[in-house]
Amino acid sequence: QGLLRESGGGLVQAGGSLRLTCRASGRTFEHSAMGWFRQAPGKEREFVAGINWRGFSPSLADSVKGRFSISRDITNNVIYLQMNSLQAEDTAVYSCAAASQPIVDQTRFWNYWGQGTQVTVSS
Repeated sequence: QGLLRESGGGLVQAGGSLRLTCRASGRTFEHSAMGWFRQAPGKEREFVAGINWRGFSPSLADSVKGRFSISRDITNNVIYLQMNSLQAEDTAVYSCAAASQPIVDQTRFWNYWGQGTQVTVSS
């Protein structure tokens, strides 16, 4: 079994930045795509960003393109989500996920999940 643990969430003013970190333990997920999802109150969980098993070809949701970026430290089994120009609409619980395949698919094959970290953006 593998575990994913997120950190870095918090309260930030609109226009500010946060960096989320997801650390994997128990297994390396070295052949897995990894990504970030978010769920706002009353809304369905949505894909935010993903990166393939080699740390290339990042995929971003249209709503965060130009503001968020995803990166991966393969050696240390960590992925990051850098969030800039945060908006109130970005308020949500952000969860890290690992896929059962090496390439990102925004809607399928995500079968390992972290507990999530709260991000709150005040306007």
